Amino acid sequence: MKKWLATAAAALAIPVTAQAHFLLEYTTETMIDAPGDVPVKLIFWHPFENGHVMDLEMPQEFFMIHNGEKTDLKDTLQPVRFTGGENEGAAFLGSVPVKRSGDYVLVTVPVPYYEESEEIYIQQITKAFLNRNELPTDWDQPVGLPTEILPLNKPYNIIAGSTFTGQVVANGAPVAGAEIEIEYMAAEPDMESAASSEPSVSPMPGGSVVAISDANGYFSFGVPKAGYWGFAALGSGPVTEHEGKELSQDAVIWIRAWDLE
Repeated sequence: MKKWLATAAAALAIPVTAQAHFLLEYTTETMIDAPGDVPVKLIFWHPFENGHVMDLEMPQEFFMIHNGEKTDLKDTLQPVRFTGGENEGAAFLGSVPVKRSGDYVLVTVPVPYYEESEEIYIQQITKAFLNRNELPTDWDQPVGLPTEILPLNKPYNIIAGSTFTGQVVANGAPVAGAEIEIEYMAAEPDMESAASSEPSVSPMPGGSVVAISDANGYFSFGVPKAGYWGFAALGSGPVTEHEGKELSQDAVIWIRAWDLE
């Protein structure tokens, strides 16, 4: 899970041996019509194959950015159980107060998770996006996280069949040669229950789909299908150790793609 291949073409797909862990900030919709509280589930999971669910601790931070203003949402979080295709684990249900028009950037900074099989900690600092009334306000602005992916395409209305481009940064500086795992949310959480849906497609042969950021931290990916897509820049953050063990501090972003009708 280390960064490798210091320079490579953006959007290069390379198979690796296992499907990816991904922290989800899941909402049923990304385009919000009416004002109100939007439910969101935080789940640490393998959504492509509806695989193993990891126990999620109360995050260090959970907040939103709207019109440049930060609002703490941690007090909305309630512990819930979530059941994937293999097991169940600890997750959280929260809410996002969507009132005015514009973008709502959701950010989760989780407690590092110890992956015993790899003897490392994983901390996936995650962003997702909501919008009300089709007014763009915040989606292309950096949040100022230790590491994050900056979208160059509006992340909540990507056209299926087009491309998504992002830039991996750490402390605001581009990260060259970052390994970016790409995940399709083939199974989706049910907001009314503890379960997930059945996967709509199967994972690709050969393991995770991977892109490598170029010398300026950019990568591109051709989005083949409508739905939610996640991108995780592995080990892109500046912190590399936690409690005496290796830490993979990852930048995660979720986008929503749509079919043209």
